[in-house]
Amino acid sequence: MANDEHGFATEQVHGGFVPDAGHGARIPAIHMSSGFLFEDFDQARDRFAGTDDGYTYTRLGNPTNADVERRVALLERGVEAILVGSGQAAATIAFLGVVQAGDHVVAARSIYEGTKGLLVQNLGRLGIEVDFVADQRDLDEWARLVRPNTKAFFAETIPNPKNDVLDITGVADTAHRAGVPLIVDNTLATPYLVRPVEHGADIVIHSASKFLSGHGAGLGGVVVDGGTFDWSASPERWTHLTSPERSLGGESYVERYGDRAYIVFARDVVASRIGPTPSPFNAFLIRQGIETLSLRVERHSANALAVAQWLEAQPEVTSVDHAGLASSPFHDLAQRYLPRGAGSVFAFTLAGGEAAARTFIDSVQLFSRMTHLGDVRSLILHPATTTHAGKTPEERADQGIDDGLIRLSVGIEDVADLLRDLERGFAALRSADGDVGLEARVESDAERASLEHSVPGTHVIAEEI
Repeated sequence: MANDEHGFATEQVHGGFVPDAGHGARIPAIHMSSGFLFEDFDQARDRFAGTDDGYTYTRLGNPTNADVERRVALLERGVEAILVGSGQAAATIAFLGVVQAGDHVVAARSIYEGTKGLLVQNLGRLGIEVDFVADQRDLDEWARLVRPNTKAFFAETIPNPKNDVLDITGVADTAHRAGVPLIVDNTLATPYLVRPVEHGADIVIHSASKFLSGHGAGLGGVVVDGGTFDWSASPERWTHLTSPERSLGGESYVERYGDRAYIVFARDVVASRIGPTPSPFNAFLIRQGIETLSLRVERHSANALAVAQWLEAQPEVTSVDHAGLASSPFHDLAQRYLPRGAGSVFAFTLAGGEAAARTFIDSVQLFSRMTHLGDVRSLILHPATTTHAGKTPEERADQGIDDGLIRLSVGIEDVADLLRDLERGFAALRSADGDVGLEARVESDAERASLEHSVPGTHVIAEEI
């Protein structure tokens, strides 16, 4: 496809496509091959020298994976992307492409618990420190936490589960005044709802397992370089990118690759060594999902807003955390950054605490009780006893994770059916014995038990998987 500017739906279908010269297949092949043949001695030499762009080994690159990388980079308006095995892998590669032992990161507190654990435990063991901004709207707090060794800011466009939208431009400007890049997790917004690079972010990551894939069938993660951060402005801070590199014939990554210096280093030095390589089959599933991304996310968002508005009117509900509601303290940011919708992952809180949440969650039929997000199916979960179970009651309260808080990931079903299903939960709460609506369930206790898998009692899941 020519490099003309196209609409989002056109780009998600056609963007980055390279025709199959051998057979003319319109859908790119799934290249399930560990390695790739060299025509002769010289070609092998040239590929390892980097003067021939062909493939050598799937850990270093694969045509199926590259198709997804081109498409996501285009949709996010980045210069290049790396497809990896999961969202956690994407976060790891993104950070390790910037920081090293002795460095410091400033992050929003309202981020995915897995990423928080990565920063505190995993990177912490490597001598990398992190401070968390309690109120991500407080730009002065972001600035106050900066140290001389700060190397990155990190936040999410739409955090889970509170739907507390990020002021991308405000945080990006604060990061740039500190001389550091802003890394943004755009998983729950997707490039259809917002492109963080257009608002000042420098690096964007995704858990492609969520909305990009969309069907709960494949895992993947993506790192996108916006190509906007000037690594040469303070060369002493980014010596891994600005110092002479023997493998580059004495040039630095900045000298050789310019605005692609970061992403090439992240691919060739970080990802290739750690090896979070996705299966080309998973790449195929992600690509298939991307082709309908805008259609799904538009429906997801419309359904979620309708559900949020309906929940806000229920007497048992004390609060609904959805930025699309006028009552949300983040409504102004949603209007500014998310005119197409504030996403479909949000929470609401029941007055009756954990007991009410249990009754409610056990009463629904259409919503799936599972840990995942961005699925075409609607999902429901109780964070206090699952994703945030490792936190103390005080820590959960500080993050607004009440015992009665329920997280929803609203799917693309008919919204009337979703509301009827949620009404089952309220009917159960309103009944004297809590059993109203349960008799309609089609599966027996034995059938439900056969679908469950047990986790050994000694194994604690510290955060959402």
